[in-house]
Amino acid sequence: MIGPWAGALIGLAAAAPLRAAVVRHAVPYGEPLRLCCPAGRFGRLPAGRCPGCGDRAAGPAPGTVEAVAAAVGAALGLAADPGTAALLCWAGLFGVLLGFVDTAVLRLPDALTLPLAAGTAVLLPFADHRPAVLLRCLLAAAALGLLYGGLALLVPIGLGDAKLAPSLGAVLGLYGWGAVVSGVFAAFLLGGLWGVLLLLTRRAGRGDALPFGPPLLLGALVALLAAL
Repeated sequence: MIGPWAGALIGLAAAAPLRAAVVRHAVPYGEPLRLCCPAGRFGRLPAGRCPGCGDRAAGPAPGTVEAVAAAVGAALGLAADPGTAALLCWAGLFGVLLGFVDTAVLRLPDALTLPLAAGTAVLLPFADHRPAVLLRCLLAAAALGLLYGGLALLVPIGLGDAKLAPSLGAVLGLYGWGAVVSGVFAAFLLGGLWGVLLLLTRRAGRGDALPFGPPLLLGALVALLAAL
């Protein structure tokens, strides 16, 4: 493993551009990307104030992106070895970005889920080049894509979740079918617990839409760590 401290440092190093990307992509469906604060300018500091327009309210709360990126980096540092480090770093950083965007605007844009899938496909053979493992990753990606795609037609799960699921399935496929199944179970368990918590605290009503991307991502992380 590369270690939790190294992973946390990678997360912190990526926090500023991640905050910039969150602000850029956290816009309602059909609206253009926020261009005032391009990547590399917005969120140089944890306070997240744009040096161009001075706006801070548009971004996540101060310090949240940094804390989450460091925590995810530390967790993946426990799992990553020289072969899987690039793949887990790619998936982890995109996961932080997608989680914040989905929480803010209840959508997972194609501009993020599709590059994540493409990069995952490129990096998988470097993580494990054995044909049997790669076939399992491909099957796991297809299975989760079909599962969440079908659920999107029946329950309030968005198509963005269905487009995110194959990437997570491919990564979990490296660790076996048990990890894939555990990731699905953990996602629904965490999603249910989060929904109940929001209802009890009256931060959401029974008919309100809730983002499923964060439970989906966190469930995959929990399953990955449990498979080690």
